[in-house]
Order: sequence, then structure tokens, then C-alpha cells
Amino acid sequence: MAKLLIVESPAKAKTITKYLGGDYQVKASMGHLRDLPKKSLGVDVDHDFAPDYQPIEGKDKIIRELRAAADEADCVYLATDPDREGEAISWHLRELLDLPDSKTRRVTFNEITKHAVTEAVQKPRDIDMDLVDAQQARRILDRIVGYKLSPFLWRKVRSGLSAGRVQSVVTRMVVDREREIEAFKPQEYWTIDVRLAKDGRDFLAHFYGNGQGKVELPDQAAADRVLADVRDGVYTVTDVKKAQKRRQPAPPFITSTLQQEASRKLGMTSKRTMAVAQELYEGVELQGSGLTGLITYMRTDSLRIADEAVAAARSFIDGRFGPDYKPGRARVFKTKKNAQDAHEAIRPSNPALDPDSLRRSLTPDQFRLYKLIWSRFLACQMSDAVLDTTAATLACADWQFRATGQSVAFPGFLALYEESLDEARDDEDGGELPALRAGDRPEYRGIDPKQHFTQPPARYTEASLIRAMEERGVGRPSTYAPTISVILDREYVVKDGRSLRPTGLGIAVTDLMIDKFNDIIDVQFTASMEDQLDEVEHGRADYRAVLRRFYDGFAGELQKAEQDLDKKRIKVPDEVTDIICERCGRNMVIKNGRFGKFLACPGYPECKNTKPLSQDTGVPCPVCGAKLLKKKAKSGYSYYGCEKNPTCPFMTWDSPTKRVCPKCGGVVYRHYTKEDKRYLCHVPGCGFEEPIATRRKAEEGDAAPAAGKPAAEARTAKKTAKKTAKKTVKKPAAKKTAAKKPAAKK
Repeated sequence: MAKLLIVESPAKAKTITKYLGGDYQVKASMGHLRDLPKKSLGVDVDHDFAPDYQPIEGKDKIIRELRAAADEADCVYLATDPDREGEAISWHLRELLDLPDSKTRRVTFNEITKHAVTEAVQKPRDIDMDLVDAQQARRILDRIVGYKLSPFLWRKVRSGLSAGRVQSVVTRMVVDREREIEAFKPQEYWTIDVRLAKDGRDFLAHFYGNGQGKVELPDQAAADRVLADVRDGVYTVTDVKKAQKRRQPAPPFITSTLQQEASRKLGMTSKRTMAVAQELYEGVELQGSGLTGLITYMRTDSLRIADEAVAAARSFIDGRFGPDYKPGRARVFKTKKNAQDAHEAIRPSNPALDPDSLRRSLTPDQFRLYKLIWSRFLACQMSDAVLDTTAATLACADWQFRATGQSVAFPGFLALYEESLDEARDDEDGGELPALRAGDRPEYRGIDPKQHFTQPPARYTEASLIRAMEERGVGRPSTYAPTISVILDREYVVKDGRSLRPTGLGIAVTDLMIDKFNDIIDVQFTASMEDQLDEVEHGRADYRAVLRRFYDGFAGELQKAEQDLDKKRIKVPDEVTDIICERCGRNMVIKNGRFGKFLACPGYPECKNTKPLSQDTGVPCPVCGAKLLKKKAKSGYSYYGCEKNPTCPFMTWDSPTKRVCPKCGGVVYRHYTKEDKRYLCHVPGCGFEEPIATRRKAEEGDAAPAAGKPAAEARTAKKTAKKTAKKTVKKPAAKKTAAKKPAAKK
């Protein structure tokens, strides 16, 4: 019996072929094969939102191959990803390949292991149309918003803009946070720390108050009143409290927490995190084992763990760390109330495969992310950490000071992993205190009064924005990374270090959306829409009814907005820089032109001074040691040049990396074209070069990639050479005629 199994990616197909053997032919669809058309709305809103699905351009060959294989097969297993989108892809495959229900079976697996795959094909099911309808509703909603709102923004703000049901809300979240920061009024306060010593060990005690309770120090006058009493005074320990507290491990990863922790611990963007996780899920070539799926499915909001995985983890902990590190009972984590709970938490497929044993088979990013997932999962099944804590109260004059400290009595899960946090723990104590008893008088070493001001809320980072999206119900696990990528690509938001800051464009578009499309950009409305999609998924709502309710209000808002802004355009304020125009002394502004952004004098037309926009890479020029700037050519590609140009002529398309040259200690650059891939040093006379291994092409963190310009330059040079050759080399007339015939025939 001929059996065909269709997955989405070639890597996954190769891994599964190894598990299923010769009885199955495994092919990849390369993602979606059918979708709404690119150049039109593709949704008939007047006929119950009927979608016009069409084969995706450029996928004809894959469709023909799959059709031929399906025709020869007695049974076709559709094994696309185990989520809404994967279910929809399977449905599109069935429709596109004209598969009868009798020979079409749907299979899903949460991990790509031999056991999971073989068990899945033995328990096939029908395509779940509730899941498909939920995905159709999301796709149609996003298409309607994008295709109706984006042209509106082109006409009223600037061409090339886009609006989206989720991206607009996330942009608003960043804008709202920026306005909170701008509106924040700092309040002054003071702290007083006294440095004391006991048994030769220094420690700090912090001002607390007096016998009646805590006392605030709002200004210097209040601090000076305390200092007058306690400076050079005698400090007496009045009370010492000792206790033990237990700290429990963090739960295993879900999509949002993986993206947050990878950002904090590894410095990975959410987009990069999901790309690497996809590689680990689909399969990596391991020495001695071949292609192996290393983690479970990475788009999930569930904390559920399979019993066999828990048993394997507990067995590994017992063998590696000892019985004290294995709790009496397995830990079970409660999934959030509104979670879909369709898949397990993210975990290693085989806990026995520790990261160090796989290091040679993985790229650096794969190793770091796998180690993070593996460590978090093993730690979640380990014993509590036990901490000894000490809290001492000291008196001087009528004032009280407090000193706290802690030490690890038993590390438990901390022996393997500790979660990173955006903010410090409320219960975080200092280091271990010396032995203190009531009546002790530690030696006075000095006092340190400090003025402080309350701080505004911090700007979002990718990690904290994802956490906020999850908490507010904006989007779902599969949408967090793409949404952040979109608002960055559209330049509604920019990165300032690790922080996210709205641009003038993002603020202008957000204000327009708040004024004219308040529902679409409302966080609560967007969260309620996600709940409605969940209702469709569970078969409790009809997706067309959801679309009708949304569209009735949206169409009216759009019509009114067009009327209100007839023949009007919204002006986007220019971003003012600290770069001074050398002709007239004004602060130059950033403008958008045909070839991208550039610096211009705001005094136009009186002053027409312009400059290319440059960015300090933090790398010295290899020729003269001045700053190396990242600049944009008129073509839109990035290049690197010395800030002293034209005095120093250094310029390169190669991007600087974080590597140090082993020969001269300079910066190593990455030269990457289709024909030539290598690391090299540009310091005159050094000559260091090293080829870039194909598997390791992502191992070095480039300071600022050159956006593909070297390859483009190579192609341009090749074309120029051909043109020059045609002009300079005279060919015989007969050969010219012969060369023209095939072109004419074609």
C-alpha cells in the first residue's frame, strides 16, 4: 500500500523519513501553497466573506510534484504543524490536491521523535474544521484590516505604510509607554546606608525609621536631621531573626517565556529565537545519530508535560545530581485560564541528551538555545532551593537601621538554572551577614547618604513587550515575534539599545488610529477578538458571524474617517538630531527620501544643506583609529566608512563583527557574497583571512550587517564586465546571427 506523508519543511521531511522507513514517501509542501491573492482583497464581503484562495505564485512545481505523488498513493497523511495554521495548511492541501476524504488523514505530533511520529500515523484523524475556521477568520480579519486601512494611511500620512489588527495595538502600547515616561514627574527621596564591621567582615545596614515604624526621607533636610544623630555614633544590634525560605523553580517554557528569557539571557531577538527553535524542532544532524528532533513544538501556551517526559527527567536528575535533588513527587504546573492548551510545554524531546554532548553538532545559537530549554525543563522537576536568611535590626540614637542577608543551605534547582527577571525580586537579600546577636556593637566604618529620584516606567524591551502582550491577551504565541518584527520593519518603533522607542511616524499613525479607529487600536477590543477566535476553534461560534460583527462597525468607521479627512494629510514631525548644520547652525533633522533616510537642515529653502545619515558602530577605523560609521549608499545598501572621510579614505561593504583578529588584535570583518565567504582583517599589513563554514554562518554577532550589498556589488560588477566585453570584443557576423536566433525563438 503506497503511503504519502506531507510535512511543511524539507528538514522535517528528512528526519521523519528516517523514522518511517521505506513504507512511506515523505514530501515537504514548503509552507503554504494556497492563500488569498497578493494584489487584491480576495474576500467577497458582500457574499458572507467568501475567500478567494489561489495557488501561491512560484509554487507550481511543488504543487505538480505533490499532485503526482498523491495520485499514486493509496493514503495521504497530512502532517503539518499541530496548530491552527498547520490545520489550515492541511485543509488547503486537501483542497488544492483534490484529495477525497476516503484517502486523506490528518496526523499531528508534538515532537519529532520515532515514538511520537510512529504513534501519530497509527492514530490519524479527520481535519478539524473548527481549527481551520478559526484560522480562516484570523486571516480574513487581518486581510480586511490591512487592505482597507493601509491605502487609507498611504493617502493621509505617507505611501508604503501598513496597518494591522495586532501590530497597530502593539505600536500603541509602545507609544502609550513613551507618553507615560514623558508625563512622569520625578519625586526626590534620600537613603542612608551605614558601613559596619563584625569579626573583620564588613556589611551594610540601611536606614529604616524609628520605634514607631518606617520613616521616609523626602529631602536633604530630613536626611541631615538623621545624619546629625547617627554620624560616628554607636550602633547596637537590638534584634536578629533567622529563618529558612524555600524557592521553587520556574515552570517549563511556553512561547512567550522562551522569547523573554532568550532575550534577557542570550540577547536574541524574538524572531531569531523562533527561527532557531524551529531548527531544533525539525531536526539537527547529530554525530552518530543522524537527523534528530531535539525539542517539542515551540508555539504553545500550555505548561502541560507528558508523563513519560517527567519520568525521564526525574531519572536523569537522580543519576546526575543524586536523590536529594529529586522531589518526592513530580511537579505539575497549572496552565493559565485563557490558554489554548493544545500542546505540551517546550521541552527537550529526550532529556538524556544533555547540551554538552551535542555541542559539536550544533551551531552556537542552536547550542545556546537548546541548553536554555534543556536546563529550564530539568530544573522545573528538581527540588526546591533552601535559603538561610538573616534580618538584623540595629539602633543608633532614636533611629533604626536594618541589615539583611542570605546564604544557600541547599541549592536544589539553582545547581542547574535560575530564571532571569526584568526587575529585581522583592525578596532579594544581600550576601551572608557575619554572626550577629542582640547586644552586639559592630564597628562603625562610615556612612553614605544618597539623593535619589523616582524613575519613570522603563521603556519596553522585546522581552517585556511580549510579556505585556501575553498578559493583556494581545495576539497568540505564534504572533508575538512576527508582530514585533513588523513594527520594527515599518519603522513605527526603533531599538534604542535593547529598549523599544516609538518614532514620530509611529506616534502620528497611532494618534490617527485612536482618533478614527478606536476599536481596532483598543487593547481590550483586540483581546476580546482573540477570545472570539478561541470560541470558533472550540466550535462554539460561527466564524462568519464573528466577521460580520467586526466588519459592520469597521466599515462605518472607515467611511467616516474618509469624510473627515477629505483632502487632508497628517504631517509626520521630523526627528531632530544633535548634529549641527555647519552652514546655518540649526539642529539637523532626519528625513525620508527616495533612497532612504538622510540628514537635512530644517531651514529649507533658505538652507539646502543635506548629509548622509550615519551611525557609530563602536568600532575604530582600521586605518586611522577614528570612529567607523555605518552609512547608506543611494542604492539603499549599507556600507562602512571612516568619520574623517575624505581625509581618511577607508570604506568597505564588509560588516564588522565582535571577533578579535588573532594576528594583530584588530576587528575581524565579515565578507559575504555568493561567490566569496570569509572573515578578514582590514588593518594594513595584517592579512588575516579565514573561510566562513556554511553551517556556522550565523555564529558571529555582526555589529551591523551590510544588508547583502557585497553580493549585489558582485552581481553589478559581473553585469558591467559583460557589457564592457560586448562593446570591446568584435565577434564575427555569422556568430552574432547564430546567437540571436535562440533569443528570438524564446
